[in-house]
Order: sequence, then structure tokens, then C-alpha cells
Amino acid sequence: MEAIEVTRDGAGVVTITLNRPERKNALNQAMWSELLETFLTIGRSVEDRVVVLTGAGGAFCSGQDLGARPAGISGYRAMRNVTEVVLALHNLRQPVIAKVVGIAAGAGLNLALGCDLIVASDDARFSQIFARRGLSIDGGGSWLLPRLVGLHKAKELVLFGDVISAADAEGLGLVNRVVPRAEIDGFVEEWATRLASGPPLALALSKELLNAGVGRSMAEALDAEGIAQAYNFSTKDTLEAMRAFAEKRDPEFRGL
Repeated sequence: MEAIEVTRDGAGVVTITLNRPERKNALNQAMWSELLETFLTIGRSVEDRVVVLTGAGGAFCSGQDLGARPAGISGYRAMRNVTEVVLALHNLRQPVIAKVVGIAAGAGLNLALGCDLIVASDDARFSQIFARRGLSIDGGGSWLLPRLVGLHKAKELVLFGDVISAADAEGLGLVNRVVPRAEIDGFVEEWATRLASGPPLALALSKELLNAGVGRSMAEALDAEGIAQAYNFSTKDTLEAMRAFAEKRDPEFRGL
């Protein structure tokens, strides 16, 4: 990999590190391509239980590297690359945690918002910076942001492009937790370990139900929940959970 680093801990946790620290991990063509390949590979894996997405060198991602588009690639083609990555991230069955330190701006911020959980260091900063670069919002932000903060607050964040603090982001519901910079690695590791030891099939179904729920009626949501729960009761993991409860021990989930 040229622009990202992928590591596995052997317990089901995959860490993807955006690795262009000299550019505050700005997204170039290589990074988009490598992210797509990595997300698709993880999506096919039964060993990968949870994903952590982070950045190297004290920044998460400063957004698209506007000076890095290769010659001969049209704007439309470049945006198709963005679309493929964002959808691949959204469709991952595994839970994804964004570990945000430093700046998360533009497409980098929306990449974080596309994750299932966001943990930020107390010195992290966030910006929908597009308007300040003469651009409109992309990276799935027009879909994600209003669902997280409401339409009018989303418009404020996008139209002004202001930089906000981690505390303000937490207050708006953009992030799940803000922790001291020195503690973020341990905090995310603990969350990732807990998720990796959970029931993979049930977690994947819950993630899918939550992602789809906003576009469903109550009746449609209940029907989808019923189908998912019927499937769960046919799995060995659910039987293991019930057996472990009766035996007063922790269950060992195997994704079966």
C-alpha cells in the first residue's frame, strides 16, 4: 500500500491508517483506490470483526488533495471513485470506528461520519470546508450530516465551512465520545475489542436495520426486524449466547 497502512491484531480488529502525514493525510487517487480495495476485502472476510479508521502523524484527514488529481482523469471519474469508496464503507457489515485526532475536514470529515462510531481526541477539529474552497459538499455529507444534526444545523456547518472544536462536535451529535489525546488509543482499543468479541451476524444485522430504518415506515421496520430476528434464532451464535447465560459465563461467538 502506498497511501494507507492496514494492520490486523489477530483478534478480529483491522486498523486502517491514512498514511500521508506530510499532507495531513489528504485524499489522493492512490488513497481512494487503496481504501476501496481494503473495504471490499474486509467485507468478504469472516475473520475481520471490527474496523478502526484513523490517520497518521497527528491528523485524521484534511480532505481531498486538490492538487493531486492525475492528468487525464475527469472530474466525473474522480467523483465516481469517491462514490465507490463511500458506498463500500457504508455497506461494510462490520462495525467501523473512526479514531479522530487533529483535523477532519471536507471529504475527510465525511469519511469519518460514514463510520458507525466516532471517538475524537479533545484537541480534534472538524470542518465542512468545501465552501471555503469554492466547492459543494461531497463524500456522502449531504446524506449523512442532516441525519446527524438536523437540516438547519447541517446548512450552517456547510454554508459557512467554520472549524469547530471536538467539544462542539460532541454537543451537536457528530461524535460519540471526546477523550483526552493521551487516552484515545486505549479507549478505542477497548471499544474495538468489545465489538470484536460480540456476535458478528447479529451486529451486522443491527447495523443494517439502523442504516435502513430512517427510510422505512414503522411497519416496514418491524417487518425487517422480524426477519432478522428469525435468522438470528437459526444461528449457532444465538444458541451459544443462551447457553452462556444459563451457565453464567461469557459467550464465545464464532459468526455461525
